[in-house]
Amino acid sequence: MPPPRDDTHDDFDDGRDETPTERADRNWNEVLQELRVLQTGTQILTGFLLALAFQPAFADLTEGQRTIYLTLVVISALSAIIALAPVALHRVLFQQRAKAAVVTYGHAALITALFTVSILVVGVVAFVFDVVVGDAAAWTALAILSVLIILLWLIAPAIIRARVGDGDGVGRRWRS
Repeated sequence: MPPPRDDTHDDFDDGRDETPTERADRNWNEVLQELRVLQTGTQILTGFLLALAFQPAFADLTEGQRTIYLTLVVISALSAIIALAPVALHRVLFQQRAKAAVVTYGHAALITALFTVSILVVGVVAFVFDVVVGDAAAWTALAILSVLIILLWLIAPAIIRARVGDGDGVGRRWRS
């Protein structure tokens, strides 16, 4: 049987002097800040997409372009729903002493939302290139932006995480 939980002492050797409850509060605040950034970007892209349908040139889109457009609108809505899910969970579990679970859920939702937003950003830019310049330019933009997202959102963080985990001191100050 595990020992009883003690919220009065630091249970994580990270150089901070905080209880698990204080850590959960700090981590929740960090999740909220990241959600704000993500939601703002998603809202701007959603507004852009929704405004397109009311432009005179929208009637000139091909059937394929309209399908891509509607797919992007759905991905945009999905991104917003996923990014707002931690806030909804927090409201439902308010004052239930479940902050650690809310933070864990928020982390998973943010990772999922980043994935959907990456598809949305690449898709919107490729869509604009397709409409303005043509197919080849759209595929080029899609490829370049996809590589950039993979490099900056996946590979660079993996390298930094590996360095932090090596114990060589590089980046140790970045630990949460």
